[in-house]
Amino acid sequence: MTKIPAPTREDWEHLATNLTFTNQAFINGEYVDALSGATFACESPIDGRILTQVASCDAADADLAVKAARNAFESGIWRDLPPAKRKQILLKFADLIAKNRDELALLETLDMGKPIRFSSSVDIGGTARAISWTAEAIDKVYGEIAPTPTNQMGLITREAVGVVAAIVPWNFPLLMASWKFAPALAMGNSVILKPSEKSPLTALRVAGLAKEAGIPDGVFNVLPGFGTTVGKALALHMDVDTLAFTGSTAVAKQLMIYAGESNMKRVWLEAGGKSPNIVFADAPNLEKAAEATAQGIAFNMGQVCTAGTRLLVEASIKDKFVTLVKAALVKWQPNHPLDPNTLNGAIVDKQQLSKVLGYIEKGQQEGASLLAGGEQAFQESGGYYVQPTVFTDAKNTMQIASEEIFGPVLSVLTFDSMEDAIKQANDTIYGLAAAVWTADLNKAHKTAKALRAGSVWINNYDGGDMTAPFGGFKQSGKGRDKSLHAFDKYTEIKATWLSFE
Repeated sequence: MTKIPAPTREDWEHLATNLTFTNQAFINGEYVDALSGATFACESPIDGRILTQVASCDAADADLAVKAARNAFESGIWRDLPPAKRKQILLKFADLIAKNRDELALLETLDMGKPIRFSSSVDIGGTARAISWTAEAIDKVYGEIAPTPTNQMGLITREAVGVVAAIVPWNFPLLMASWKFAPALAMGNSVILKPSEKSPLTALRVAGLAKEAGIPDGVFNVLPGFGTTVGKALALHMDVDTLAFTGSTAVAKQLMIYAGESNMKRVWLEAGGKSPNIVFADAPNLEKAAEATAQGIAFNMGQVCTAGTRLLVEASIKDKFVTLVKAALVKWQPNHPLDPNTLNGAIVDKQQLSKVLGYIEKGQQEGASLLAGGEQAFQESGGYYVQPTVFTDAKNTMQIASEEIFGPVLSVLTFDSMEDAIKQANDTIYGLAAAVWTADLNKAHKTAKALRAGSVWINNYDGGDMTAPFGGFKQSGKGRDKSLHAFDKYTEIKATWLSFE
């Protein structure tokens, strides 16, 4: 069999010239304009050009979508399907996403600026895997029977919670969305997906694929628009039962307030992070650890909630290890996202670029030493690029080491003992992820146990798959995406007690 060559940059650019952009909201099985007729410009961070004008939904559109979702839920058209039947439809949905991988990957890259190689493999490939894994699991989630006297029976069952609003971020637009809508749909709920205004295009496109797969009208809706309008309206809506969110800690806190001000809806939050990457002197492979450190800060242009933004390295190897990290970052220099060899693309928009550059300036003002990067790149392109940046001599009291930057900026701190490393690692309001590099099994387990983080990786960074839950401690949020634990967010648990004569 002849092997088909991988697409080149020219191939992707040619495909882009023939690409059409789905730019309307999707409500009750139909693509529609916002009721107000308002739109917003969807800009590509690759070169600053406007891709399309997207419907800008508001409270009126939210109300329309919630009514459609509620009607679909109450009708039982989806909720009452046997789990095996919902599984078949969701598997078809995943298959359609996989079949349209190139189109969806290109939309993700043009819209958000990430390298096409990762849009295809990580984002779109991961989305299809997330939906299919979740679908395969749904008819294997059992209820329980309580231990009762012989003349009684206690049934413990899971039921769909109702209408779920999912507000998702711009950094992994479709992948993060699938972590929420897949289990919500699998459990029989109706879903309203609110993508970020910075990267709405793939969510809008897959809405049509959901219908093609057989998901009934009203069960899966997509509302593009701004968080301050349609996002707020969904959070305050009296007929939304559950709100699932990924984004900043500040917005997460506000959504909890909205839930309390409305119907006390369940709120599940995956918020910010400032993850420590701890490298002990006895790490089994310092070169591997350095490569992972570079990837941990530069992947997705540092726009990752679990990015290893704080490198805690044992003082005795600090100079040697930082030199290895600096060398490893060479291949992570920004380049055109449609080049298949590119690892580091564009920052999502001008606002985020300004934020990142502002933190780099602040780091120098605070007294940290700029070791590498720190400059904007490819300004002639009209796009938004920045070099991976490394600061040494950082402290947790500095803003660059304590605040979530969401850009490729690494703060290097040192420690002298396991206890010191743990103390510094936990000295943060966040608790999303952490990594430990050591050949000492006891030290690895003791450190991992002591770290206040939802995910701890030992001798790797960003490990795991759909079988492992994802979420954080402290102000990194509550609830878990992925794994069987994700189903807990989208169900009510009912106890039914029977007595026999």
